[in-house]
Amino acid sequence: MPDIVAYTDGACSGNPGPGGWGVLLQAVSGSDIVKERELKGGEPATTNNRMELLAAISALEVLDRPSTVRVVTDSAYVKNGVTTWIHGWKRNGWKTSAKKDVKNVELWQRLDTAQSRHTVAWEWIKGHAGHPENERADALARAGMKPFKTKI
Repeated sequence: MPDIVAYTDGACSGNPGPGGWGVLLQAVSGSDIVKERELKGGEPATTNNRMELLAAISALEVLDRPSTVRVVTDSAYVKNGVTTWIHGWKRNGWKTSAKKDVKNVELWQRLDTAQSRHTVAWEWIKGHAGHPENERADALARAGMKPFKTKI
């Protein structure tokens, strides 16, 4: 069992538009949750994919010691990118198989560096499907976005 579980989510109002990211970190011992920590943030003009990436990055960067981490995300983009696509991008000098620049390259590079400090397992779950921890991460992402939404 991992000693840290990170539930991550991103949100965007419009795509692009104001966005937020949220993380629920749980330190676990056996099957018991021994500590929880919530993180959130946002940007005034961004995309959902960037917010999903920043959630995962933030979860890993906040840990002050190398850890065994299970990152649970509802973003296939993040999970597939970090477990599969990133290897080819790195081999190709951060170019796609079509020889185009990788979108959000600075965030992918930051995520690659952040995960290199830890032993990370990536898990995808369906979003908005009633998973309590994912719903909490989603609420944190929406709260992180809130200061950047303008009132009309």
